[in-house]
Amino acid sequence: MRIPGRGGSGAPVDWLVVGLGNPGARYAGTPHNVGFEVANLLAQRWELPRAKTKFGGLLTEGRTGPGGPRVAVLLPQTYMNEAGRSVGPARGTYKLPLERVLVIHDEIDLPFGEVRTRVGGGLAGHNGLKSLKAELGGPDFARVRIGVGRPDSTDPEIVVAYVLGAFRQSKAQVAALVDDAARAAEAIVLGEREP
Repeated sequence: MRIPGRGGSGAPVDWLVVGLGNPGARYAGTPHNVGFEVANLLAQRWELPRAKTKFGGLLTEGRTGPGGPRVAVLLPQTYMNEAGRSVGPARGTYKLPLERVLVIHDEIDLPFGEVRTRVGGGLAGHNGLKSLKAELGGPDFARVRIGVGRPDSTDPEIVVAYVLGAFRQSKAQVAALVDDAARAAEAIVLGEREP
């Protein structure tokens, strides 16, 4: 799939980068919030200003670097299963085509440490993605899927406890995963790789 050229849409930004997670200290440092961590790392690397409250989330805007793409980085402060209520209005305001929305999220169906990118595809029971599909009008947004692994059970309560509990891996392993995912997201935004 060819991504439209920068600025071709006349939109105020070239990309809306969305990190998925749950608000509040209780969820910080959990597998389900790894999207927040990656989005925060990108905002830091790109030296974007302090985030402000907008679209029911925390939003910052700027360029990835001198002459680089214009980006808006959004961390919805709804709960994960209602993230579309934040992302939908942001996309509408920025007038971006769906493939210029880049969603960064945890993926239990990938082994811990694996990072994959794609446009569209199935939602794999991910409630945050289901909400985005409903509010954005389709699933064909770009994604960075961050493998967090899954427990040895399909029991929904055990799976929920797993993604909302502390990482079982070391801080160094989690930091390396966040860095890998940030590099993948940045390569998409900079046009160095297709989603």
